[in-house]
This record gives sequence, C-alpha cells and structure tokens, in this order.
Amino acid sequence: MSIEVGAKVTGKVSGITNFGAFVDLGDKKNGLVHISEVSDGYVKDIHDVLSVGDEVTVKVLSIAEDGKISLSIRKAAAPSREKTQASRTNRTERGNNYHSGGTDVKTHNSSGHRQSYKKTEYKKANEAKKTDFDSLLSGFLKDSEVRLTSLKRNTEGKRGGRGGRRS
Repeated sequence: MSIEVGAKVTGKVSGITNFGAFVDLGDKKNGLVHISEVSDGYVKDIHDVLSVGDEVTVKVLSIAEDGKISLSIRKAAAPSREKTQASRTNRTERGNNYHSGGTDVKTHNSSGHRQSYKKTEYKKANEAKKTDFDSLLSGFLKDSEVRLTSLKRNTEGKRGGRGGRRS
C-alpha cells in the first residue's frame, strides 16, 4: 500500500510524546500527528485524548524528502470541503429568502413620529434622501463637527499643563 498526500489512512498509535503521537501506518511506516492536529479544540495533555494502541484514522498532510510523514486526526475527522460548501450555499439561500422584502423596518421621521416601512420601501426612501450631493456633504460636515467637538471636550481634561480643564 502506497501512502500519498491527502489520503485517509487508519493506523495504530505506537508512541506518545509531549508534542504529538506517533502512528504506525503498516508496511514499516510511521508518521507523526502533532498535538495541534489531534483535535479542533486546545489539547493541553495529549494523554487525555490518545493512548498507545488506539486505532485512529489520519489524513496524510505531507511527506518530507527524508521520509517523515506528517499526519492529522483533526482534518481526517472534518467533513469534506464539498459538503461544507454545499451546506453554506443552502444557508445563504435560506438567508436570502428569509430577508426578502417582508420585514418591517421602523424609523423616526424629522418630526419624531414613528413610521413603518417594508425593507424595500425603506431602501427607496433612504436612497431618495441621499441622492443630492450637497445634502450628503452638509450632513458629513455636521457629523464630523459634532465628533470633533466631543473629542476635544473629552481630551482637554486629560492633557497636563496650564489651561486644561480638570474634572
């Protein structure tokens, strides 16, 4: 049996060190599972997870020129990439259907009264308000002036020296 990178192989734990576990793959071949590749979570002591003689399924990560084989239990146990991408696609489709137009968005108008819009109507109303460049610019300037004033007020007391306000 030839061992190739990316293959899932079963083996038996033949030795444990503080940095990982050696796995006997058969045909007089051994590989190392680093402690970071044993589990998805943090493993403080590898003896809590593995013991000598355990049968494990591992994925071959790499084979060095000198014959050292790098293995991973974590990646062998993980679902294949195709399955996870398919589930992500299903989730995004469900999310898009869920948010399509039916949700009410409540806002306050300039006189302080609450208004209720559907999401699509809210977007249209917002776009109509913000199309004028001059109104966008004046809104930005007003907002930045308020932020600068607030920033100055909060930092004056923290600076040392004369003239600073102390609270």
